Amino acid sequence: MRTLIIEDERGLAAAIAEGLAAEGFVTDVAHDGMDGLWRALHESYDIVVLDIMLPGLSGYEVLKRLRGARNWTPVLMLTAKDGEYDEADALDLGADDYLSKPFSYVVLVARLRALLRRGAPARPAVLRAGDLGVDPARHRCRRGEQDIDLTPREFALLEYLVRHADEVVSKTDILTHVWDEFFDGDTNVVEVYVGYLRRKIDAPFGRSTIETVRGAGYRLRSGTG
Repeated sequence: MRTLIIEDERGLAAAIAEGLAAEGFVTDVAHDGMDGLWRALHESYDIVVLDIMLPGLSGYEVLKRLRGARNWTPVLMLTAKDGEYDEADALDLGADDYLSKPFSYVVLVARLRALLRRGAPARPAVLRAGDLGVDPARHRCRRGEQDIDLTPREFALLEYLVRHADEVVSKTDILTHVWDEFFDGDTNVVEVYVGYLRRKIDAPFGRSTIETVRGAGYRLRSGTG
């Protein structure tokens, strides 16, 4: 999932980005409040990791302006402070969760995945499309009672398609959220990975869950296929 990290400590920001990338997240980084706010408002993200102490605009102000613009992207606040009033202020302004430095990367990833699941009120812990189940927290995919082994990239692609079930998503959308916005390779890599998924989640079960929409992209059907 595409994640924006707004953190002025460059070493920490790089470490967070590297750690999240290893977990299948696509990350962008901003090092000050103004740049972070602009990116959050003008680009498409699934989640934002936001430090409170930032140059330019504080994390509080970034969050206040983001929510004022009716942007409801889930936000996890990071801060070196650990006072209950700081946490209360962040939550009152519209933060979805709060994590104090220093923190465990295992906990950070777990919190982010929990926020992604909560992104839509009725979204379950296990994402489903018919008898196809995708569990982001456990990186587990099942068709009925049968486990399906997927590579990290295949899993990230399937998770994105399931989260947007019954919607047509373009190659550009997929590259932005599953690879990254600066990907400059052959866009046919999307077709290749869609083919990999079809051979694993559809062909052995006689299904056709992932449809090609000519000239537009792909659509994963939420029915049983």
